[in-house]
Amino acid sequence: MSLFAIVAGVCIALLHAYILVLEMVLWTHPLGLKTFRNSLERAQATRVLAANQGLYNGFLAAGLLWGALAARPDVLSFFLVCVVVAGCYGAYSVNRRIFFVQALPALIALALVWLPF
Repeated sequence: MSLFAIVAGVCIALLHAYILVLEMVLWTHPLGLKTFRNSLERAQATRVLAANQGLYNGFLAAGLLWGALAARPDVLSFFLVCVVVAGCYGAYSVNRRIFFVQALPALIALALVWLPF
């Protein structure tokens, strides 16, 4: 696996760790409200759901780090595919920009994993 693939995997892991913080810690704070275009009332009502979603993003981050740092293309590919599926579903069900923030970078990283460098 190339250094490019490892770096891409780590970057996507860091993105998902950031999303974890946004959803679990900052959901009702100004940055979380702005990022997710939420009102304070709606954010307070959905706080527990967001925290649960954030936890799953943490699992993705952990798996991506494992695959990248252990140089395991099979593990990294599995978690990248999970990110692509989640990003495509989020783009379909919530907002198209999720595709460009989550799914597209994961697709690029997946290509880097399997390109012969």
